[in-house]
Amino acid sequence: MPTCSIQNSMRKLRFNQGEMTQQELAKTIGVSRQTIIAIESRKYSPTLELAFKIAGVFQVPLEEIFQYEHEKSQ
Repeated sequence: MPTCSIQNSMRKLRFNQGEMTQQELAKTIGVSRQTIIAIESRKYSPTLELAFKIAGVFQVPLEEIFQYEHEKSQ
């Protein structure tokens, strides 16, 4: 049975946004820096509301930040 994974490009977008820090992004969207770390390292999938907030900060569509990929199980 395949498993699913959500990839993201937050780190790249932060860099392109004047090298925004994880803390700056966290403060802007109202979460902890640890939440940003967990999302970027794919240990936590954001809620839909949080995903929209992140997209709003970078002014890009959701699919430019988050990609849903199927992984084949061994």
